[in-house]
Amino acid sequence: MDDIDSYLDALASSAPTPGGGSAAALVGAAGASLVAMVARITLESPRREAYHGAARPIAEEADRLRTALRGAGVRDEAAYAAVTRAQQLPRDTDPERALRAQALETALAHAADEPLAAATLARDVLALCARALALEHRGLASDVGCAAEFALASLRASAYNVRVNHRFMKDQATIARQAARLEELEGEADETIARVRGGVDALLSG
Repeated sequence: MDDIDSYLDALASSAPTPGGGSAAALVGAAGASLVAMVARITLESPRREAYHGAARPIAEEADRLRTALRGAGVRDEAAYAAVTRAQQLPRDTDPERALRAQALETALAHAADEPLAAATLARDVLALCARALALEHRGLASDVGCAAEFALASLRASAYNVRVNHRFMKDQATIARQAARLEELEGEADETIARVRGGVDALLSG
């Protein structure tokens, strides 16, 4: 808990990092953790032995995604720091301005790529929530629902952090590529969250 409190203290400070991208990844990691919990409770229940074969790979994949999202948060902070460094480069002469512009463009593209990668991981957590519905654990249906909502929030928040970098980038090809991928992820997420919400509602009312 101390680590979480320290992180939240840093997030609440005036320091530029951690920021929204890092927090988005943490929310996604929380979603993955909840999916792992649902799977492990299922695995520990002798009465749910019929679901053990499905639960085990869900737990393993959730652990992988949690670790990946925590790493994504760290990389997002580093990418933002690189943008800040590029902004601080000298620009007194034409060569300096050209060098700074190129460094900033590269840093911004990378700063957009990192939350895009986090959004992809969040999409995967959301898909894992859909798989967890097959465990048919009514008592944990709310946890699956929470995990899915966290994953969706992580993806949507990551999307903001992709698009804010696009406001300052000049490379239209890179912007178009990243934007198209983001739109694809958001479309998949919309379909999956509708399916998960319906499944959770069915379990809760069953």
